[in-house]
Amino acid sequence: MSFVTVEKPRPAVTLITLNRPERMNAMAFDVMVPFKEALEEVSFDNDTRVVVVTGAGHGFCAGADLEDPGWLDIFNGLTVPGIARRAMKILDDVIKTIHDMHQPVIGAINGAAIGGGFCLAMATDIRLASQSAYFRPAGINNGLTSAELGLSYLLPRAIGTSRAFEIMLTGRDVSAEEAQRIGIVSRSVPEEELLQACYAIAERITGFSQLGVELSKQMLWAGVDAGSLHTHMNHEGHAQLFVRMTTQNFEEAIKARKEGRPPEYRD
Repeated sequence: MSFVTVEKPRPAVTLITLNRPERMNAMAFDVMVPFKEALEEVSFDNDTRVVVVTGAGHGFCAGADLEDPGWLDIFNGLTVPGIARRAMKILDDVIKTIHDMHQPVIGAINGAAIGGGFCLAMATDIRLASQSAYFRPAGINNGLTSAELGLSYLLPRAIGTSRAFEIMLTGRDVSAEEAQRIGIVSRSVPEEELLQACYAIAERITGFSQLGVELSKQMLWAGVDAGSLHTHMNHEGHAQLFVRMTTQNFEEAIKARKEGRPPEYRD
């Protein structure tokens, strides 16, 4: 049985599913390593324009697998601190891989997103949740910190500092309804409608220029990281000029609009 499945439910849309529902798709190494490999492979699939990530069963991802985290050959001969450092890098690399993918990544949060699963959800570019989903920063409840896998960077930028501090310092659950209201997700929908809602967003995105979409994602994340408005506007301007001067996309968009047809971008 594969713990990660990859399929194409729509043209130009790839669905990657964490497929260990009996463990609520927890972050065991035999799940996360093939997950990262799938992300990397899809990132360079030029026929994939949008990626959707979800979990099998009723949970999105339960975070660390406390019962059976698994073992990798790279741990052989290491002490416990050495194993911990290698393990953390593997999980860090999953988050970074999502961030660095060419395609927009839509998180279809179908159920509980706990601890590292919350972090994984926040790493996606667009998030929709089923009405039964909830989010929990679990580390603080287990005598650790709630700051892991980029959560203390991503969550305040998504919902503001006060709300992020309150959620991460109390370790409480955030329902799908609240998650939508405060900006953790764009929308919450009935569970049976979740994937279709994600595909509808994906299909709209695929109608635009591939280069334009990829650079827009890059500029959006660069804006999150920007040290100043002036610096970021310079980066945006260069990206816009690059597409304008190296493609016929603008001319095609104007022509298609006049002719009442969808544009055919050839970048």
